[in-house]
Amino acid sequence: MKLSPRLPALLLAALVVTACAPRTSDNAASDKDEKSGTLRVWLFQEVGNKPKEKVVDSVVAAFEKAHEGTRVDVEYIPVDTRAQRVKAAFNDPKSAPDVMEYGNTDTAGYVKDGGLLDVTEEFGDWGEAKDTDPTARQSVTVDGRLYGAPLYVGVRALYYRTDVFGELGLKVPETMTELAATAREIRAAKPDLYGLVVGGAYTYGAMPFVWANGGELATGKGGSYASTIDSAAARKGIKAYTSLFGDDNCPAAKCAGMGGNDTVTAFAAGKAAMAIGGDFSHTAVEAGKVKGKYAVVPLPGVTPGSIAPAFAGGNNIGVLKGTSHRSLAVELMEQLASKRTQSELFDAMGFLPTFGDVRQQVAAREPFVKPFVRTLGAGTRFVPASPAWSRIDSSLVLPTMFQEVISGRKDVAAASKDAAAKMNDAFGSAG
Repeated sequence: MKLSPRLPALLLAALVVTACAPRTSDNAASDKDEKSGTLRVWLFQEVGNKPKEKVVDSVVAAFEKAHEGTRVDVEYIPVDTRAQRVKAAFNDPKSAPDVMEYGNTDTAGYVKDGGLLDVTEEFGDWGEAKDTDPTARQSVTVDGRLYGAPLYVGVRALYYRTDVFGELGLKVPETMTELAATAREIRAAKPDLYGLVVGGAYTYGAMPFVWANGGELATGKGGSYASTIDSAAARKGIKAYTSLFGDDNCPAAKCAGMGGNDTVTAFAAGKAAMAIGGDFSHTAVEAGKVKGKYAVVPLPGVTPGSIAPAFAGGNNIGVLKGTSHRSLAVELMEQLASKRTQSELFDAMGFLPTFGDVRQQVAAREPFVKPFVRTLGAGTRFVPASPAWSRIDSSLVLPTMFQEVISGRKDVAAASKDAAAKMNDAFGSAG
């Protein structure tokens, strides 16, 4: 998420999202299935979005050519405002897109809100679907029904500057303790660089520190979850992450408000010696000043040789229930998530395909994929499969917790206790 660097503004945004998000109506599927007209598509705006646009434009051109009288209107929306825009779209089908990209953490909440179309039958009839990675398939599944097609999977690893490490005679960190020490050593030697650029609003860059220390977001399943972000193990991870915000590594005044995109942008611009970035960050880094001067390894865990558990991220493509172009919208969804498109998106953006065979093909031809595949193989984690997660995410519960610690307003115990209470409120109201 890209968020304001000003902490008060961030906290205000949390209140606004929580208090003023539109109420979600009971949506009914449209009884129309028009075979022509305009299809509206919402896709996420990426760091360095042009290569993605080129791939999408090719899909759209072929689709329009195959369907006379049909036009596809694509809009790229900021990730950080998706919660407000999507809820408004669910409430007003006339202003909503027909097809939408969404984060896999949003699936359960969007289904509960009644916004996504059940495409179980169409997915089953889609010839390519049989090769979908089971984990990716699960990301579009709620109560045994499917509500979209997986678009890509994503995990994060450690990007580091080979030139800086070479100049200072540093070895690649093998533990989280070494990571922090190396970051501070670099900052001391090169005060113009962040050692390891981190973000107070970078939830999925922070969570590996919690997971590696034995903490979890919550326990439970289905409609019953309880937060464990305030457990002793989770607090140890929170302390490890928030300790990286300081003048000896990444000054709080500049780094507290950073999200994931901000940290990748800083690394690509040559302002940091290390960053936690995704396979999907590769294109942006390659387009930056550090091209040819960096490498990637799995983020180290607590013990030597271990890999910190990464968030099993990724995005999906779905059809909104209110579409009046059901058949066309489902077909466009399948084209946007097809093997060919996913292969081209990998080449353009570095997005890892959700089809097992396509992933093997791209890994064979691109060495940069290997540390991310290793990270996937070491075991990943996911957020609670609860509709409450969308509320927890959009109301910035975890970023607020990190920033309260970073700013010194609360200690780790108090901030994590408050975050757990907010998470439990959300879990309790999601049933």
